[in-house]
Amino acid sequence: MNHDRAIPSAMKSKNSPRPILEIKNIYKVFIKEGSRFLALEDVNLQVNDGEFMCILGPTGCGKSVTLQIVAGLMEQTSGFVFLDGKEETGPGPHKGMVFQEYALLPWRNVRENVELGLEIQGVQKAERHKIAESQLANVNMKNTSRLSIHEISVGMRQRVAIARALAPDPKILLMDEPFDALDALTKEEMQIELLKTWEQTKKTIFFVTHDVDEAIFLSDRICVMDINPGRVKKVLVNNLPRPRHEKVKRTDEAFNELREEIINLYSSLMEEELDLIV
Repeated sequence: MNHDRAIPSAMKSKNSPRPILEIKNIYKVFIKEGSRFLALEDVNLQVNDGEFMCILGPTGCGKSVTLQIVAGLMEQTSGFVFLDGKEETGPGPHKGMVFQEYALLPWRNVRENVELGLEIQGVQKAERHKIAESQLANVNMKNTSRLSIHEISVGMRQRVAIARALAPDPKILLMDEPFDALDALTKEEMQIELLKTWEQTKKTIFFVTHDVDEAIFLSDRICVMDINPGRVKKVLVNNLPRPRHEKVKRTDEAFNELREEIINLYSSLMEEELDLIV
């Protein structure tokens, strides 16, 4: 056994939350034209089973790089990623991915887009239909399965992308600023719909954002990232009550206190370095 790769969480109390994702000592160096750029430095983070974790920070903090390494879309320079106790070395259907661009296929209808991953896996047609309809219901899109992509709104297209990511029943849902391109009203609507879907499916979600209010509204915990190089600055516990869309307003004192705590963590940065949405 390679003791460097042993997972310490296995020795924790049975009553403690079970980490499903463990990021251990991750470094990422990019080399361009002979120069080395350290993008991530010794990133360590645990995400518990069923948790909604947001990773928050300005441009250059490495939050999307971290997510791509977890997804298996980019290789780390050193360090390890464990998912459900197994070392991760590449992509797979056990990790659902939702990007800012929903990347739906326009020649397939709504249900056929949701079924895409299942079709690639060789799932039988009847079972694919059943799963797709169930996931469309989870994202509040019943009775839309036969619509073409151009017949639905931008927000609905992102819901289809979420349903597609959930269809193979992944262990974790990885989301890279999925609502960043939406207008303010649609963005808030999608945040509420995502929370409803999360509460129904109990999936672990690892969500990248540079929007402070979005991170507070969605998360159980917030991993605040530092820049130059990207590293974990602080992990904040978010104890605001759930369901958030019913019990929390963004003008509430507790919401504002958490917002101020996050903003104060970046007080040393120059204004041009701080592109957080606050």
